Amino acid sequence: MLLLKILIHCQNFLQRKDGASGIEYAVIAAMVAVALAAFVDPISAQIKTMMGTIQTAITP
Repeated sequence: MLLLKILIHCQNFLQRKDGASGIEYAVIAAMVAVALAAFVDPISAQIKTMMGTIQTAITP
């Protein structure tokens, strides 16, 4: 009985047509862009340092 309820719930979920509109996706993308912009410089510096360390380690 429980498995049947879960199956019906999953079918209803997959058939639903309502969802996030384009503007909601745009707002989420903007928030992600702002968050990434705040961390680009520190992450970039760390990656450059890590790649330099790797290059030094593998250079004969």
